[in-house]
Amino acid sequence: MKKFLRENSLGLAFGLLFLVVLIGEAVAGHADFNQRQLSEGLQPISFDRYVTSASFAVDVTENWQSEYLQFFLYIYLTVWLLQKGSPESKELHKPGRESDENQMVGAYATDTSPAWARASGLRHALFSHSLGLVMGAIFLLSWLAQSITGVAAYNEQQLGKLEDPVSWGQYLLEPDFWNRTLQNWQSELLAVTSMVVLSIYLRQRGSSQSKPVGAAHAATGVEG
Repeated sequence: MKKFLRENSLGLAFGLLFLVVLIGEAVAGHADFNQRQLSEGLQPISFDRYVTSASFAVDVTENWQSEYLQFFLYIYLTVWLLQKGSPESKELHKPGRESDENQMVGAYATDTSPAWARASGLRHALFSHSLGLVMGAIFLLSWLAQSITGVAAYNEQQLGKLEDPVSWGQYLLEPDFWNRTLQNWQSELLAVTSMVVLSIYLRQRGSSQSKPVGAAHAATGVEG
């Protein structure tokens, strides 16, 4: 058990933090929702009802889709785009898909390579792009979920104001949908830009996201 925890500590720690923060969001969101209900002369709702509501679901999914958009773009753009001095970039002489030898596929696969790395045809193509494809699929699904829960939450507000609800297609053109979407996208893109640029000049000893402390500022694609 100790060996399992040590070898999987990063994933387990972030998974646990995710659950703690999600629960915290639910508790704080429930309190905020009921404050607004009372200020508008409406009855507060139970915690169970809140966490199954469209209001809570849209708040969660709008953050999920922006995170996976960040991963999707970063995975694909770093195939071709470079940043001198950043450990987040590939080395400057390695833009593009790289050779089969460098990627250890086909005839260059080793005994420990995944089976699909040694395969050819569709299996090889899918496995070679599997990370980006899955991240892109999760982004699209969570963005779809945001739009569905978003129109439900939006229509609850519309009915509360005695105004007509809108269809899903109409909601996709509403400022509410794009405001929720773009405010998350800009924050994720800013975070990636900051990480790429700041890691050129700043260090974190022992972190895989930083260059070695003594590495030159111009060293590219080098991780500590």
